Amino acid sequence: MREGRPTRSDALLAVAVSCLVAAAVITDAGPVEHALPAYAFATAFGALVLVSRRWPVGALVATAAGLVAYYLLDLPPIGLAAPAAATLYAASARGRPFVAAAVGATLLAVSVVARLAEGDDIAYVLGLNLGAEAVLMFAVIALGDAVRNRRALRAQMARQAAAAAEERRREAARQVDIERIRIARDLHDTLGHTMSVITLQSAVAEEAMDDGAAADARAAVRTIREAARSATSELRATLGTWLGGRPREPAPGLDRLTALADGVTRTGLPVDLEITGDAAAVPTVVGSTAYRVVQEALTNALKHAAATRVTVAVHVSATAVTAEIRDDGAGAPAGDPSERGHGLRGMAERVALLGGTVDAGNRPGGGFRVHAHLPLKGTAP
Repeated sequence: MREGRPTRSDALLAVAVSCLVAAAVITDAGPVEHALPAYAFATAFGALVLVSRRWPVGALVATAAGLVAYYLLDLPPIGLAAPAAATLYAASARGRPFVAAAVGATLLAVSVVARLAEGDDIAYVLGLNLGAEAVLMFAVIALGDAVRNRRALRAQMARQAAAAAEERRREAARQVDIERIRIARDLHDTLGHTMSVITLQSAVAEEAMDDGAAADARAAVRTIREAARSATSELRATLGTWLGGRPREPAPGLDRLTALADGVTRTGLPVDLEITGDAAAVPTVVGSTAYRVVQEALTNALKHAAATRVTVAVHVSATAVTAEIRDDGAGAPAGDPSERGHGLRGMAERVALLGGTVDAGNRPGGGFRVHAHLPLKGTAP
């Protein structure tokens, strides 16, 4: 419906006002020729109701002016409230309650002054008649204001509900983005580590075959096969979570560090692993993050460090899990380690999500060191 266009209820109210005023005219009409102008006014008062939705104040002022003109023509009495009630309500319901009250009070004042000037009984004018007219007029004004407030409240509630729905949609989209980033990091960590192992072991197997060392070649191929099998398992778990199903096996945690270290050792880079504290009591999300930190650090040592040995020390206390990975390689070029690739940056972001910190950089005596601190307090299992 177009805003301001009369509704069916407006039309019914207009007919009701015209009929009510006409009924008042009939009770004291006198000669028919005297009543015809009064009936015309009754029709006009009803017509003003039809435009009160679009022009509430204009319709009210026109009604008030029509009442003054009506009584100046000395037409049959029709009161004030019946012709003006609908336009008083319309003005109040559309945000002009004080204007409606002012117009109503002005009509009552003019009526009292005119009737007293005509010699009507002061007790009657100021008593029952004035009281009844005033109560009715200001009751419809109050009703209109109450309806307006109720509409405003409903509109506000609708806006709040829409804003809440939009916020839920944005939060859902944000959570989807976070989950995509998490899965991308998992894929990066898994594939990066596995491909490093495969690349090194392929080179070992090729050299062994050239030298006729079949046993060394078979060992290298076996390591490749185990790395590929492990990566496939992790990828299935990760993609199973993304597709809405349950992972086929739990996310890797501290219990998988031994296998991880053994796999790297088999590539020719010895890894000394030490785990202290109650690893079984570590929440899954913390254990998985610690595993990924160690995995990324070992991958970097394999690919970039030219190291001959790596030491991994994991300590579980009552308040935190700390992991330190040190190698004796060449170290990293000068600069901020967090800017050297996605691996270290993703590692720091993973740990930060749990309220932890990562410190990565060259060791004073040579080599590279990664130290991660993962708090346990307040972490969900």
